[in-house]
Amino acid sequence: MRKPVLSAATLVIALGALTACGSGSDQKNIEPKSTTTATADGFTEPAAKQLTASDAFTELSAKISTARLSGVVTEENDPNHLLGRPNQYTSKITFTDSRIKGDDVAGAEPGSVELGGAIEVFTTAADAQARADYIQKVTKGTPMLIEYDYVSGTVLVRVSHYLTPAQAADYKAGAASLG
Repeated sequence: MRKPVLSAATLVIALGALTACGSGSDQKNIEPKSTTTATADGFTEPAAKQLTASDAFTELSAKISTARLSGVVTEENDPNHLLGRPNQYTSKITFTDSRIKGDDVAGAEPGSVELGGAIEVFTTAADAQARADYIQKVTKGTPMLIEYDYVSGTVLVRVSHYLTPAQAADYKAGAASLG
């Protein structure tokens, strides 16, 4: 049985590969993570940016002129304590709608869906749908809490029950283009 013989070129390549691995202590030589994704034809294109609730609201409010941003939910001010938790929303905003009568919502807490609505964005479409299903289940028997919920991909648009079905349909149409 013959022993394999390494050519000089193979030996140089092997030594070069070992040298390139290094100890990892020289952090300046590490390239940043790529922001591109490979396509089937071998070309790369920029990776899709993760949609945020603010991005979604910008798109939605361009179609619904009565919607106004009222707040951005953070870990510190999230009344539900769900932001960033496993299977929960990764970003959330609240908005008002000027078609809702002030007398109808007198006493509503700032950021309440009753005043207009909220947009919640999730990591997966299944998580967004699960949240919408949960809200519908919990509010089903309480007319004061019922809301319109529209899921489009990873985005859940929650809309006040004080809007008429025709007015809420504006949000449904707008939400359809978000996911």
